[in-house]
Amino acid sequence: MIVLKFGGTSVANAENISKTIAIVANKSKENQLAVVVSAFSGVTDLLILAGKTAGAKDKGYKDIVSQIEKKHKDAIDELVPLSDQSEIIDTINHDINHLKTLLDGCYLLGELSSRTADIVAGFGELLSSQIIAVALKQKVSNSAFKDSREVIKTNSNFGKAAVDFEVTNQLIADYFKNNTTQVTLFPGFIASSLDGNTTTLGRGGSDYTAAIIAAAVNAEVLEIWTDVNGMFTANPKSVKQAQPIETISYQEAMELSHFGAKVLYPPTIQPVLKDSIPIFIKNTFEPEAYGTLISNTPEASSNPIKGITHIDNIALLTLEGSGMVGVAGSSKRLFEVLSNENINVIFITQASSEHSICVGILNADADKAKSAIDKAFEMEIAQGKVDPTIVEKDLCIVALVGENMKNHQGISGKMFSTLGKNNVNIRAIAQGASERNISVVINEKDVKKALNTLHERFFEDNTKQLNLFVMGVGNVGEKFIDQISQQKKFLKENLKINVRVIALSNSRKMVFDEDGIDLKSWKETLDNGEKANPNEFIARTKELNLRNSIFVDITANYDIASIYDQFLGQNIAVVTCNKIACSSEYSNYKNLKNLSRKYNAPFLFETNVGAGLPIIDTLKHLIASGDKVNRINAVLSGSLNFIFNNFSDTYNFHDVVKEAGFQGFTEPDPKIDLSGVDVARKILILIRESGYEMEMEDIVNNSFLPKECMETTNNEDFFKSLTKHASHFDNLLAEAKAKDSRLKFVASFENGKASVGLQFIPSDSPFYNLEGKDNIVQFYTDRYVDQPLLIKGAGAGAAVTASGIFADVVRIGNV
Repeated sequence: MIVLKFGGTSVANAENISKTIAIVANKSKENQLAVVVSAFSGVTDLLILAGKTAGAKDKGYKDIVSQIEKKHKDAIDELVPLSDQSEIIDTINHDINHLKTLLDGCYLLGELSSRTADIVAGFGELLSSQIIAVALKQKVSNSAFKDSREVIKTNSNFGKAAVDFEVTNQLIADYFKNNTTQVTLFPGFIASSLDGNTTTLGRGGSDYTAAIIAAAVNAEVLEIWTDVNGMFTANPKSVKQAQPIETISYQEAMELSHFGAKVLYPPTIQPVLKDSIPIFIKNTFEPEAYGTLISNTPEASSNPIKGITHIDNIALLTLEGSGMVGVAGSSKRLFEVLSNENINVIFITQASSEHSICVGILNADADKAKSAIDKAFEMEIAQGKVDPTIVEKDLCIVALVGENMKNHQGISGKMFSTLGKNNVNIRAIAQGASERNISVVINEKDVKKALNTLHERFFEDNTKQLNLFVMGVGNVGEKFIDQISQQKKFLKENLKINVRVIALSNSRKMVFDEDGIDLKSWKETLDNGEKANPNEFIARTKELNLRNSIFVDITANYDIASIYDQFLGQNIAVVTCNKIACSSEYSNYKNLKNLSRKYNAPFLFETNVGAGLPIIDTLKHLIASGDKVNRINAVLSGSLNFIFNNFSDTYNFHDVVKEAGFQGFTEPDPKIDLSGVDVARKILILIRESGYEMEMEDIVNNSFLPKECMETTNNEDFFKSLTKHASHFDNLLAEAKAKDSRLKFVASFENGKASVGLQFIPSDSPFYNLEGKDNIVQFYTDRYVDQPLLIKGAGAGAAVTASGIFADVVRIGNV
């Protein structure tokens, strides 16, 4: 015999019930079946609500009952031919009238007893099973309905009754011994006490009903039909990359179901475990999918972890004090208090010093538990030997589950380091000697990040997902997004990095998509986005709390540069080409560096100097290896180099500057480049990265611009002033020619002093032949004394700057 159980979603409506009946009809061709069904989806919740509403003397329960009645009669209309409806409608009317009578009584008394609550809650399965039994008979004539209350007997613990297996097993065995029906359909969840009162087996009890029947008849297999393809490596609603688990042991399945894997009711496994009856978790809506097989002999796997699961709404209670050290019975007293209050303990950990005991319970029980514990330890608290109970709410338990974890070293270390790198704070840890389960308590707000991070570490071939929040999609930003789109497949296949752009913003619009923005149509998506709001952008980024989050600043905006600390302090990495932050006050620069280290959030700004050239990265390696920078000479402005390389007798200064702007070599405000401020920022950043403390005002800026040019307040006036003072620039060019030199804007640092300014570079200098928009940097160090370390290449342009930003993103992926 095969036992099948169909959950609430499988019988949610007439369409789904038809799918269920088709599965049963197909399987009944070769097997005798016992079929257990749940209430229609949502009906049990409505029944419980109706009971509470009536008990609160609120007549609203009548509307709820009407809603329940309509739901079932609509199903009859769709599933049962009109000629066969009379009998089942009479049955449903009888049951609905019984329900109304019970609720009327609750309303009059203003009370809902536990006994009545069980009867009311059980109507869902009773109604659904009787309707499905009639519909089933249209397809399988040799089928019958059997009321579970006649064969499953329990004690009178209403709400979650304990089964009397000796009586129950005999009744079930006798029923099937004397019955040749091909398919017998049972309502799940409900049973009856030995004195005949309706009882229930707890929420999810329909699974338990099926397991009880399967054990009693020693079934060939127990199949649990639901709306997913088996048990998953994690909750697929939280972890999009979760995969079905093909085979799993009874013990692993119990651990996963206990810790929140809702596809299986935890007590289900116990009745079938003794006789090693396998359990299949199958999908009603994809019956051809393999599902999950639970047995004593699951297939061996190279991965010791079978699944990651969690329980929400946890509170942590901590009882501690010196008066507990070496005092026998403290734990016993604590657990007795919780037991007497009928509070279930989900998590336990105790320091070996016996100084503290920590237990995890449901949030809803926290206040009651604290009151009871403090009362029980009232004397010790008054004497100062024990502290009042500490309560922490809004927590979550996350657990790694796997039978073979005990045979693999370092699993817990990988778990803790993975969470730590993503700034997920662990409040408590528990691990049994069997090492089948490693549990940690974390803040509830971090659960999604934790689950995804751990799943990525243990199940996704170490593929690291990077979630980008990009602000600024002008010339450089557009090139950056194009490069991501072009290299996405390569990064995933070769570097195990999966890059997703979660948010985009320009000065007008912003858009968020937690599943990742389609980069083929990002411009249209952004155009149709909401109004840009930097504060809202920050808030949404924090609120999503995604693992490996990276804020990418591709602006030159002061206000944006001033918010990096808000991201770094939330474990969100920052990648920026905006030089303002790193050239601001030294205290701010140092604070950003410290936040990056403290919260394990990379802060990368390679493009601050030299666009895509690896100048800062090379400098970092020099310093990390113990070298010391003593002197720096550099041409750090690709835009100024482009301007002075193209400025000639036939190509005036004004036009060259205009052209540099058109090609994206200058800042939006070209005066920043021409005034030397941009170069001063760059040399300042190199000085600081070399380990020296310096402020912007310490750098001597020998500007070549006339005073009137410097005093302009907008681009239009600035360009007019360049034309007005054309002779000044022509004189500089003439002087350079007379000296057989070329004009270069040079930054220098030596002996603790720094300067920037226009210089006449002789032909024997390595700077002389610096063409186009190239940059060049010379580092003189303790190791590079006579011949400096030289870095040279394109130092401006949208494409190379974008590639530098992209390289920083990839660096984070490789950490």
